[in-house]
Amino acid sequence: MELSPRKKKILCMAVEEYIKDCAPITSGNIKDVTSLDCSTATLRSELNALEAMGFLKQLHTSGGRVPTAQGYRYYVENLLSTTTANNSELDEVKNLISNKTRSLSEIVSGIAKIVSQKTNYPTVIMLDGVDNLILNDFKIIPLLEDKLMVLIGTMAGYINQTLDVKASIEDCDNASRYLTNHFKGETIGFMIDNIEDYENGMRGEISAFENVVNSLIGGLKKLNSIKQFNVRHEGTAKLLENNDQIEDAKQVINVLNNEEELSSIMKMKGNDDIEVTVAQENDAKCSVVKAPICFGGKMLASIGVIGPQRMDYAGIASALKVVIDSLNNLKGE
Repeated sequence: MELSPRKKKILCMAVEEYIKDCAPITSGNIKDVTSLDCSTATLRSELNALEAMGFLKQLHTSGGRVPTAQGYRYYVENLLSTTTANNSELDEVKNLISNKTRSLSEIVSGIAKIVSQKTNYPTVIMLDGVDNLILNDFKIIPLLEDKLMVLIGTMAGYINQTLDVKASIEDCDNASRYLTNHFKGETIGFMIDNIEDYENGMRGEISAFENVVNSLIGGLKKLNSIKQFNVRHEGTAKLLENNDQIEDAKQVINVLNNEEELSSIMKMKGNDDIEVTVAQENDAKCSVVKAPICFGGKMLASIGVIGPQRMDYAGIASALKVVIDSLNNLKGE
């Protein structure tokens, strides 16, 4: 629904003021905080019109108005079209991502922790695209008790795996060279799908360390078959501090503790932009601002900041935009 420039400005101001102070907006409030050149009576008429259109509602007959789910949705759709990455405090994210000596789990956990601390809301990362990671190298190291440590180098950091396989140092070195030579620059998914063709064509070359390769592929298939969640609760306590949102906060916490619901709300429709779900919209239990985490142009995970209907959509979208832009800068590196 298209609104006039004045109605759009009034609605956005009403949403932002309610997010900030949790106070219903009135025509007097609008007059005080905007530069609109019109009377209080005109502003009251505009608020009435926005209420009739479903963007605002009155909690009490004589009280001010608060945004509806539809009002938040309109605000969010207009906000996202102009969101830019301008939060310099999130330089930590850029530094974390650029450190290629870290493990994938460290990077994922670190991003979630930083975003949660900066936004003051719980943050979730759902890892659901390991097969899209591009391979750089392999290091296979024999350990005690017939075990091997495998370090799989990718653009998004190292993946660590421990295999229950006995092998000599020579076999480990040969397996490392073989996998690096044949699969560097390919995705993990490509390696999983095509390893049998390579084995059949080069059986003599890998026969001595075939158990190492087979065990590694089995581990990667298992890793790729499950969704992995990293949930950071740094912002959860903040939600409980607001007495007006205790019930909403409990709803958010329930969702955070339910992997099935998390999987549903964290699923992305696309892989190139920020998406928002507004609480109470289409029976949604909580609001979610989420974005894809991509490396080399391929989606690896989704990151979402979860909260009640009244939350700082602008600040969260800005923080996630930093993550997206930082990761996009890694394409082709």
